[in-house]
Amino acid sequence: MDTLDFAKSGGLVPAVVQDYESGEVLMLAYMNAEAFRRTVETGKAWFYSRSRDKFWMKGESSGHVQEVREIRVDCDADAVVLKVNQIGGAACHTGHRTCFYRAVHAGGWRVMEQPVFDPQKVYGK
Repeated sequence: MDTLDFAKSGGLVPAVVQDYESGEVLMLAYMNAEAFRRTVETGKAWFYSRSRDKFWMKGESSGHVQEVREIRVDCDADAVVLKVNQIGGAACHTGHRTCFYRAVHAGGWRVMEQPVFDPQKVYGK
């Protein structure tokens, strides 16, 4: 198969984003055909926001851009892995390096890392 099967999943496929060097999972987002096309053409990670109903390039507000080094598609052609160079050090809108900065530990949540930036200062929210 030479393309992703967007029809199978209602037009969106999950995109797991990993650090190219370490393999650390940085985030999960969704792509439609246009976001995938933009990613391939620009070499920057583009996604489709379900909550905002629009396209967005990772880092367009924060400057923490993801340069795509490799794109992998799963065997069913309905999920993507982007291996990226994370520019600026943070992938999460909360200011953390990864969106997966919390872990379940001893029956509760534990924060595993400190934020790289203050989202209040970057986004004004």
